Amino acid sequence: MLSVQSGSGEGGGDVDDYLALADRIAADIAAGRLRPGQRLPPQRAFARRRGIAASTAGRVYGELVRRGLVVGEVGRGTFVRATPVAHGGRALTEPSAAAPVNLELNYPTALGQSALLAPTLAPLLQPDALTEALRPAAATGTAPAREAAAALLGCPDPARLLFTGNARQAIAAALASLVRPGGRVGVEELTYPLVKEIAARLGITLVPLATDGDGLLPEALRGAHRSAPLSALYVQPTLHNPTSVTMSEERKIQVAQVAKDLEMPVVEDRIWSFLRPEPPLAVHAPHLIHVVDGLSKRVAPGLTVGFLVVPPGRVDAVAGAIRSGGWSAGRFALEAAVGWLGDGTVERLVAAKRADAARRQRMVRRWLGDFAVRSDPGAYYAWWELPPPWRADTFTAAAAAHGIAVTPGTAFAVGANRTPDAVRLGLASAAEAELERALRVLADVVREGRDGR
Repeated sequence: MLSVQSGSGEGGGDVDDYLALADRIAADIAAGRLRPGQRLPPQRAFARRRGIAASTAGRVYGELVRRGLVVGEVGRGTFVRATPVAHGGRALTEPSAAAPVNLELNYPTALGQSALLAPTLAPLLQPDALTEALRPAAATGTAPAREAAAALLGCPDPARLLFTGNARQAIAAALASLVRPGGRVGVEELTYPLVKEIAARLGITLVPLATDGDGLLPEALRGAHRSAPLSALYVQPTLHNPTSVTMSEERKIQVAQVAKDLEMPVVEDRIWSFLRPEPPLAVHAPHLIHVVDGLSKRVAPGLTVGFLVVPPGRVDAVAGAIRSGGWSAGRFALEAAVGWLGDGTVERLVAAKRADAARRQRMVRRWLGDFAVRSDPGAYYAWWELPPPWRADTFTAAAAAHGIAVTPGTAFAVGANRTPDAVRLGLASAAEAELERALRVLADVVREGRDGR
């Protein structure tokens, strides 16, 4: 019987007692008698079985947390983290000698990308051109930039286009122009983690909205606004991060109709839409929806531009937010973007990255096809709902011990909502051979934990 469950009659609450109990549980974990993801008894039940005070049980559990052996989740209990097993057996967390594989980062790079980008940059490095390219740029960019971006995004009115340093800054500028500190913004219950950071910096409260297999539920938006007014909605209708869900046209129409009924401004994030061309949500409510896009995923994260297509009449307000936030795009980046868009470089990179994403998704199906993995055949990420006894925290620790970084579901959860025991796998940054090895290793880790081997 596991020592954590057996009564031994120890009493008292002094330091020696609680440390000795913590040592015994730690030994059970090290020996594999308590496995990663296994739930410990509630503290009161543990105290009764041991014949100790509840406060002493709390100190035992606190010591285990301090040692990094367990993790406590409010409302759910205390669970064993992934740790090595003793006696020479291969542990789920046996450290890998291979170089770490980062499946948290998600920056796609096409083969030969630098060689493709370099010719456009060369003319900008000539002294006269460079002098001009290093001048400050306004939020409205330049006339050539507006024309090039309008063609890329299918924007019928280039005058409604604004530019930022990247798409994250475009999101921040849109929200800052729409929502005062203390305001409430509706978001999908799992959302882009940096939106949570942006909201915290702007003093905005994010309100999680329920979703289904087709994306945001329209009635969830209506119900949340009825409960307490929302100032805006942030939504990812195409290749939602992390689940890869793309709204059907019917669902887009329904969500847009609720926004129109409520006269609610919307920020539509389309940063991954180049992988799956779909009409934007904005076509159904152009007077309300601010469209965010950019070049970081299409081209490269180190030299990029964010795009904002704003509703008629909102150019000055959003441009003011861009200026006050210091989020304007660099003139050099704008000039480079115009060149890459005009000479077909962006189009060629997009084609290469779509093919690359499809290859990587085939790897996911090959190695994780037996598991509950949600994704899109053309996406650069996958959402893996872990089987028992795995929890996102323990699996993330086990993956890290094998030199593989993944993102736990908690990173995407909004508010106190229950987070599914899932992880997001970013497929874009690792080399293909590294990715294939990582997926194979992760599949083995999950099977070993699930099957109790």
